[in-house]
Amino acid sequence: MLFFYIMFRWVKDGVEFDPSKDPELSVSRDSGTFSLTAKDGPIHQYQGRYNCYASNDLGTAVSNEINVLPVPTMAKVSKKVEEGESVVLPCNPPNSTVAPVIHWMDKKLRHIQQNDRVIQGRDGNLYFSHVTEADSRDDYTCNTQFPSARIIVLKEPIKLTVVPSNSVVRNRRPQMMRPTGSHSSYLVLSGQNLELECIVQGLPSPKIQWIRKDGVLSESRTSKDSYDRVLRFKNISESDSGEYQCTATNLQGMITHTYSITVEAAPYWIKKPKSQLYAPGDTVKLDCKADGIPTPDVTWSINGNLLTDPKRSLKHGVLTLKNVELSDTAVYQCKAVNKHGSILINAYVYVIELPPQILTEDGLMYSVAEGQTTEMACETFGSPQPNVTWEGETWGALVANPRMSQLPDGSLQISNASLNDSGQYTCTVSNSKITITAELDVLNKTVIVKPPLALRIQRGKPATLTCEYQVDSRQYTPQVQWRKNGQKLTESSDSDKYMIDESTLIIPEVKEEDEGIYTCEVITTLDMAEASGSITIVDRPDSPTQIQMTEPKDRSVTLSWTPGDHHNSPVLGTVNVFLFRQQFKCMQSVLDRATLSLKPFLSYRFRVIAINDIGKSDPSMYTDVFSTPAAPPDSNPEGVRSDSIDPGNLVITWKEMDRHSFNGPGFRYKVMWRKVLGSGPSWHTKFMTSPPFTVTDVGNFSAFDIKVQAVNEMGEGPEPKSTIGYSGEDYPIEAPMDVGVALINSTTVVVKWAPINRETVRGRLQGYKIYLMHYGPESRHLRQERVREGKPSNISFLITDSNEERKVLGDLQPYSHYGLSVSVFNNKGEGPQSDPLTFHTPEGVPGPPSSLLLDSPSETEMTLHWTPPTQPNGVLKGYTLKYQQVDKEDSPMQMIEISDHVVSHFSLKLDPHSRYRFYLRGYTAKGEGLPIIREGATTLDGGPPSNISLSTGETSVNLTWVSKERQRNVGFFIHYLKKDGTWKRSERVNSSQSFYTLQGLQSGSEYRLKIDLKNKTLWEDEIQTAGASNHKTISQGFVTESWFIGLISALVLLLLVLLILCFIKRSKGGKYSVKEKEEGQIDSEVRPMNNEAFGEYRCGDEKQTASQPSLCEDSKLCTDDTLDDYANSMQTEVIMDESLASQSSRVRDVPDPGTQESSPLNPATPGRDKAQTWIHTCARLLQPLMTDQIIENPQQ
Repeated sequence: MLFFYIMFRWVKDGVEFDPSKDPELSVSRDSGTFSLTAKDGPIHQYQGRYNCYASNDLGTAVSNEINVLPVPTMAKVSKKVEEGESVVLPCNPPNSTVAPVIHWMDKKLRHIQQNDRVIQGRDGNLYFSHVTEADSRDDYTCNTQFPSARIIVLKEPIKLTVVPSNSVVRNRRPQMMRPTGSHSSYLVLSGQNLELECIVQGLPSPKIQWIRKDGVLSESRTSKDSYDRVLRFKNISESDSGEYQCTATNLQGMITHTYSITVEAAPYWIKKPKSQLYAPGDTVKLDCKADGIPTPDVTWSINGNLLTDPKRSLKHGVLTLKNVELSDTAVYQCKAVNKHGSILINAYVYVIELPPQILTEDGLMYSVAEGQTTEMACETFGSPQPNVTWEGETWGALVANPRMSQLPDGSLQISNASLNDSGQYTCTVSNSKITITAELDVLNKTVIVKPPLALRIQRGKPATLTCEYQVDSRQYTPQVQWRKNGQKLTESSDSDKYMIDESTLIIPEVKEEDEGIYTCEVITTLDMAEASGSITIVDRPDSPTQIQMTEPKDRSVTLSWTPGDHHNSPVLGTVNVFLFRQQFKCMQSVLDRATLSLKPFLSYRFRVIAINDIGKSDPSMYTDVFSTPAAPPDSNPEGVRSDSIDPGNLVITWKEMDRHSFNGPGFRYKVMWRKVLGSGPSWHTKFMTSPPFTVTDVGNFSAFDIKVQAVNEMGEGPEPKSTIGYSGEDYPIEAPMDVGVALINSTTVVVKWAPINRETVRGRLQGYKIYLMHYGPESRHLRQERVREGKPSNISFLITDSNEERKVLGDLQPYSHYGLSVSVFNNKGEGPQSDPLTFHTPEGVPGPPSSLLLDSPSETEMTLHWTPPTQPNGVLKGYTLKYQQVDKEDSPMQMIEISDHVVSHFSLKLDPHSRYRFYLRGYTAKGEGLPIIREGATTLDGGPPSNISLSTGETSVNLTWVSKERQRNVGFFIHYLKKDGTWKRSERVNSSQSFYTLQGLQSGSEYRLKIDLKNKTLWEDEIQTAGASNHKTISQGFVTESWFIGLISALVLLLLVLLILCFIKRSKGGKYSVKEKEEGQIDSEVRPMNNEAFGEYRCGDEKQTASQPSLCEDSKLCTDDTLDDYANSMQTEVIMDESLASQSSRVRDVPDPGTQESSPLNPATPGRDKAQTWIHTCARLLQPLMTDQIIENPQQ
């Protein structure tokens, strides 16, 4: 690595300037930076334009120009004006290359309140359109802040005195305060911000409006501020050049000001020269292009000196160096200048020879989302500049692919990446073997599958915006970010009001300020997807106002109104509600006016309600009362009819008219009637105030013309139309004649009768009523009695139309006796019935049998049990049985006829491996009836289960199994054997139980379980109950301890002593009994304890086993042979203890001491009982230790 010494120098206003020679300045050692030593020292003498030059052996670089300006001094100001006049309080901020931030405050550092009357100008001054007495104060202070320098300049407070006017303050027309005059021009550089001010004076404060005179004012490129006094352009462009106009208006007049904007541009780069390495003999082209308004001049320098060498050609801003040499290494400067400034850029040309190499790391992994653009780097170094080529894994050179391009720096750019682009890519230096590989992984792009919706929400209600997305599974969980109108919700001042749960945004209570566009951004490390929804605050419309009545007429009036605010939900219609005599009526319209049709002789008041999608507005205010004049009725009552019930009377009724249709005073109804036949053209008339009206003595069911007309004092209504009405009806006096019955089949007959004489009906014939009496089955004796007594078991009737003279009756009971009669009826009621006519229905087929049960006594036999049909419908002859296999295709149907109707069961021989369907029918002489159907199969011989699952506890084991289908229940026993014990068995268990608990086991023990059937074992298993074993096992290491051996020896010695005592006692006892003597010395409370609590051990009660010999026969305890050698004694004790343990177990009951007999070997004496008790107690204590000792250490 090469290091070069850098030298710095300054040029001020084009003249060399050495800051080290000025005592007021200090220069940094490591750079060319200098600063003023005294913080408060004057800087006027340093005003000017500065450039810094930095040079080393490779060339000289030049900085951009720096401009230093002085700060002006400040003076105290005082103002005195009359009330209503305008005034300007000056600020005069110091000049600066950076615009300061200006605040007007009082002495307590509170901001001066601004409004359309008091406004701060862009020059920092405070402008009053007109002053009031409240504006008087002595602490108007202008604070100038320079944020970048962290400096605040405080001006002297200004005193403003407002003198009250001696007369009434008069209004004044608007006048321009800033800018002055009617026209101003502005020259602005492109990209800068421009603010046009329109500060005016006047009383009252004028309103401001902005327009563009030579086009349309762009809302997107401009904004208004300071109560419309400022029109702001942000990042102004050439398209904003033109004329703009400000119009100020108040009650006294208006004034305008025109602004001419010319947009020019300081120099800016279009193309910059690049610093690069070159090899000797190369041709160097440094392309430098700049633009601006006006067009800038472009010049070249080398190491800070103007380029004058004729060997270097310059054309259209391109500097060409041909056949460069090592001496051409230098820093070249390109400078562009116009009247708005200058820009300068350095380009480094380094002529050197270096071998090619690839600087990018080999094997880099790139990830990109589908549809995105990615670049895979292949940075090279060398002189001359190496050329590289790219190749794909599945194809060769990538030049032919339009989506893939190689950038000048050697990188491969892939645009609109697809999933097929995934793979390995190779970058190779031309004419060499230098390569690197890069791996590209294209992931599925992030998509929003359910974007947020455009919500229309009422104020105060919750709003929920959802944003469901889908990302590639190989990406990390994305960040979901919400924006409102482009601003992040997390950065807003009221971010606490939003509830964001993953991809859901909830606003619990929507307010006006929540309106806007909400954008959901799903951001991953590779791409981003976004979708927008919106929230619009909607509400019921406001009430209409200014309700007016115009164009009044006798029958109409026009209503107009001013609609209220619809709150973002257009009004769908309005309802005009009018009130007359405490009654409401509504009429809908969609405009802001409506012509309403009115009725005569009524008083109205109106109000209007607006309706939109959200609901109805509050009603408007009522109008004044509007009354219409009286007029004759416009209509007659509706529903005129005869409502006669009683014979001989004509009752005329109608629907009463609404009183709002009376149209005038003295309203009545004019009732008119006449007979249809024989009365002539004259009408009978009667005036009524309400219905009904009754005419008497007019005959039964006579026809009349009737009509009703509305009448008031102004006249009669329109001529009414007449209708036919009838007087009241009476009961019919005759029954139908010639009633007959014809049989169709066993369940259907047809009934016929002669037409009735209409005069005997004495009313309007409504129809006929057929009565059907059922007396029961033909064969029953009860039916004959019911026929004789006239008491049917069931009566039903059927109504026909008035024009029918025959009727078919179905669904009758076959083989039954019926009676039948017919009557006629009108609106009054029913006439007499015809004479009863009896008939018999013929025999039919029976109904299905009442029940069918299946029973299988064996594997190959099935017995069917049934009950007769509840409806035999004749004489039952017998049954037909059909059956077939249902689990075999094309199985033939078997048929058996049972000719005896008394039979109620039948047995069949069937295949035990098949399932059958049975059809059983009864039959009479007419044929077979409906079947009863059942399915079933024979029951197989069962057996004990073999697939048993076991679950062990401490003292029990649970056995579970699955019962087989179609198998009979079988009883069995579970046999169980404890290790070193005898076989036992459980209670009887049924195979259908599926579960059994075997109890009474010992914890920590091993058992064998089995199930036998006919001396054959069907199932067998072994178990280990849970819990600790009753016999404690001593570990090998513990048993061999010396202290344990000593303890065992002491216990054995003690046992020997006890045996000797036992022998001595026996010797002293002899052949005589001292039982009676000792019993006399023991009280009654001790005696039962000897007999019951301890008991006696008798050899005759001991049960011998092959593995355990009898204690009395083999051990010979308490005999002369007891004291044998030590080994035999120990063995004897162990066997004795096992015998005692077996005796005390619950498997076998202890014999009752009262039934035991004395013997020479076992005398029944108290002394003998106590000796035996001691022996038993010692044996019981020693038994676990002795047994374990023998088992674990048989050598000892």
